[in-house]
Amino acid sequence: MLFRASAETVAVMAFDGSLFLHLTEQFAHMHGYRPGLSEVRSWERSLPVLASALNEAGLGAVEVMIEYALPLNSKRADAVLAGVHPVTGEPSYVVVELKQWSQATPDEDDPVLCYVDAYAHPVLNPIEQVRRYSEYLVNFNGAVAEHRQRVSGVAFLHNATEFGVSGLRELEVDGQGQLFTAERRGEFLDHLRARLSDKHPGARVADELLAGRAVPSKQLMSVAAQEVRDREQFILLDEQQVAYRMVLNAVRKAKRSDHKEVLIVTGGPGTGKSVIALSVLGELYRQGVPALHATGSQSFTKTMRKVAGARKREVQDLFKYFNSFMTAEKNTLDVLICDEAHRIRETSANRYTRAAQRTGKPQIDELIDVARVPVFLLDEHQVVRPGEMGTVAEIKAAAARKGVACHVIPLESQFRCGGSDAYLRWVVRLLGLEPGGPVTWDPDDRMRLLVAESPQEMEAFLEARRTEGYGARMSAGYCWPWSPEPKPGHPLPLDVVIGEWARPWNLRGERAVSGAPPSALWATDPAGFGQIGCVYTAQGFEYDWSGVIIGPDLVWRGDRWVTDRTASKDPVFKKSTSDADVDRLIRNTYKVLLTRGMVGTVVYSTDPETQEKLRELVGAEKVTAAV
Repeated sequence: MLFRASAETVAVMAFDGSLFLHLTEQFAHMHGYRPGLSEVRSWERSLPVLASALNEAGLGAVEVMIEYALPLNSKRADAVLAGVHPVTGEPSYVVVELKQWSQATPDEDDPVLCYVDAYAHPVLNPIEQVRRYSEYLVNFNGAVAEHRQRVSGVAFLHNATEFGVSGLRELEVDGQGQLFTAERRGEFLDHLRARLSDKHPGARVADELLAGRAVPSKQLMSVAAQEVRDREQFILLDEQQVAYRMVLNAVRKAKRSDHKEVLIVTGGPGTGKSVIALSVLGELYRQGVPALHATGSQSFTKTMRKVAGARKREVQDLFKYFNSFMTAEKNTLDVLICDEAHRIRETSANRYTRAAQRTGKPQIDELIDVARVPVFLLDEHQVVRPGEMGTVAEIKAAAARKGVACHVIPLESQFRCGGSDAYLRWVVRLLGLEPGGPVTWDPDDRMRLLVAESPQEMEAFLEARRTEGYGARMSAGYCWPWSPEPKPGHPLPLDVVIGEWARPWNLRGERAVSGAPPSALWATDPAGFGQIGCVYTAQGFEYDWSGVIIGPDLVWRGDRWVTDRTASKDPVFKKSTSDADVDRLIRNTYKVLLTRGMVGTVVYSTDPETQEKLRELVGAEKVTAAV
């Protein structure tokens, strides 16, 4: 939240200009960069209108929370109004989405989407947008989790006439999603008076909402069974829902008119790519549409099979690998959902492939050919092995060669790392994946970041978090040899050795050994805490607390990072792998490891100079004080 005050105070500050100066300064402090002109302009044009409406309605004592951050993700509601319900006397909250649009046209096939001249892509109908914000707030804020009736939502299109946006009303409205225009300003005031009392100030009620415990995000794997077999468990917001609807609409068009289309959904860690993939798969599965989910990750696919298909073999069969389609006929499927598509390989052939199947056909071509609507979800910064080539450019080029339309849907907001855009930006700047060099971490109340002084301290801290009910894992760069797995009953080899401390790597095999879970379940089975995960078992997963050991393959020297390929024990790096590729892949590896945590990350480097740099960047909070 950028600012809160009574509606009366907001109106005064808007009039004298101090409100926008304050919002700009607070935004820069929270996010590490100044807001764009369009954002500032929207504040200047929309917030005075809202404040004026509240005061005219006699609701000057209602508390206005501007740019209210939704829990556990980086989305912000334009405003949340807090007050007391005039009839029940209970706390009452109104989520407000403000639009400057003068007109908008619904998608002819899907009224959940609409077109506005300012945007190249369809956007969510504001009725649906604010409805989802309201539902999300109820699901993820403990203050209202048991009181759904306390939250309502309204979109106020204060520049629009009824004629200009009448088509938006094709979408059904309800208590959590209403729409008002400038022409219906009087109805808007009545709506606010019906939900907010003019007799009681809203400050205390706002305090209650802000103090509400953020209910932990439903973990992807723990609800996969219900998601695929039963109903949608996740609430998709804004561009997540747009991506979901665009995929379903493309499927419908393909079935209707022998139409083929490639969709690419791009986004960083935690933007919801796998949630979208699972939501689409679940909906298609319930409709009986032929669709499959595929990845290049053995861990991810096996976990989905185990969790989502625990009691139904047909559900297990929905989850495949990218190399499963070498001999499939064209357009066998209506939809193929390619999750973690940055792990696409040059070809599907490997040393076990029969000679008759070694066609040399690119794996991307196989994936595009097999379905009428191939959907690729990817993050180009998560390419961590030589030969992985799932990039937007490669997929677009393959589609162009085949004369197939291709559309890219970007996801900006992120839901991992506590929804902290600031943390994700800190990581990519730290590792030099974006220009400008490392920056000092400025705590943002969404993500905790700590430096441990030893692996022992890191492990003790994470163990303490586990006793509080959080999930936790430790992972490391691939800088220690990996011994063969022991026979059942024998202890795991302690391969990761740092001074007097030593722990085993996670298992590589498909069966549990000596109490440790199989490789594919390391990130989701509580018994995985005793072993150190590598990037190949951590990628695609998330846990509450993440401990990351930076090994000697990435060290800070003077004013820059230096990668040392001789310190890496990763067998995928061959002599033919260039130094530039090794450098890029090692940095990407640590980006993956540093973005697995939902609540916090603890980091430690085995190199003294690097450890000192981390202390300098992260600041004063001590792990020992928090154990």
